[in-house]
Amino acid sequence: MALIIDPQQAGISGNMVIGALINLGANIKTVKEIMEYYGSYFGEISVNIEEVNKSGISATFVNVKCSDHKSIAYYSLLVTLDKIEHEKITPPILNFAKKVFQTLAIAESHVHGVDMDKIHFHEVGAADAVADVIGASYAFHELGLSHQKVYGLPPALGGGRIKSDHGNLTVPAPATLEILKNIPAMGGPVNHELTTPTGAALLVNMVDEFSEFYPLITNKKIAYGAGSHNLDYPNVLRLIVGTSPIPTDKISILETNLDDVTGEVLGHTVDRLMEEGALDVTIIPTIAKKNRPAHLLRVISKSSMNSVIAETIIRETGTLGVRTIPYVHRNIVSREIIPVEVDFNGQPKTVRIKVAKIGEEIVNVTVEYEDARKVSEEIQMPIKDVIRFINQKINF
Repeated sequence: MALIIDPQQAGISGNMVIGALINLGANIKTVKEIMEYYGSYFGEISVNIEEVNKSGISATFVNVKCSDHKSIAYYSLLVTLDKIEHEKITPPILNFAKKVFQTLAIAESHVHGVDMDKIHFHEVGAADAVADVIGASYAFHELGLSHQKVYGLPPALGGGRIKSDHGNLTVPAPATLEILKNIPAMGGPVNHELTTPTGAALLVNMVDEFSEFYPLITNKKIAYGAGSHNLDYPNVLRLIVGTSPIPTDKISILETNLDDVTGEVLGHTVDRLMEEGALDVTIIPTIAKKNRPAHLLRVISKSSMNSVIAETIIRETGTLGVRTIPYVHRNIVSREIIPVEVDFNGQPKTVRIKVAKIGEEIVNVTVEYEDARKVSEEIQMPIKDVIRFINQKINF
């Protein structure tokens, strides 16, 4: 399964995300209760959720009303969040929400040129912000979307000017621009703020890959979350859930540069990493600092194994550090191992064949190396000839 977040039409905000997730199937009563419960620790709050029509598109509108519009320090907000307990809010849900607030705080820190311990959230009330972020985080995880590949399309930013605690500002707000660095976005198409800092922070933390156009996907369900403004066109955020013909999974890449390790140590390290559960290990010749010949050791690993793999690299090579690139997606094809019998000029041998498929289409067929090597030793034939002979005999 895969999720596409499409804010091209009318941008993205916190309440639009929640509305779209409810429209997609998140439990409306639970989302409302969690939003009001968490928001109540920061001020008086009420949440109303209803179906509305935005220029011909039926969508879910989440209207958050609160009396608290005071600023709150970033670290004070985190401390309060940690003290709140709710049976539906698991550690992953809370950690995701805290990552969203961290994204907002980092952006504000860069914009104002101050340390994060001096950051206060001014533009929205604390109760409003917490309700939006915790509600979106819960709904996102309730639907199991945190385990799916998530694509993001360029958000519409809007235009014009907005009032803020820092005076009149042009749209997009400075914090929104900071959050969306290196991410495709577009201005307009109206003089309203369409993408808010909270919406941008949710977007970048949910999305695994941004794309200019829709990726290859078979859509199964479409949902809409409504924005507050009544515009001349549908003010909605669109979500699409579907299936990809090529499955994906989440992995991490760990790597380090080695310029003082022998070939024997490198070979042994490869074996140890595979024993510890690495999915793949590659050693790439390179030139390191001071123009010294070196090797780049790169390991593909399940993210849950990162600490084990990193420790193994350090212990086996003596390197002082391991770079980790977390939550990389890789496209994978389904694979099936099939035993087949091949007659080598009167000597029948059973070998395993790996068949790779995209859907029901066979895209590659190869013999398992260890089986080919064993046959090569038994019949005294070069392994390249064994592989060619098997490829000629099998028929898929």
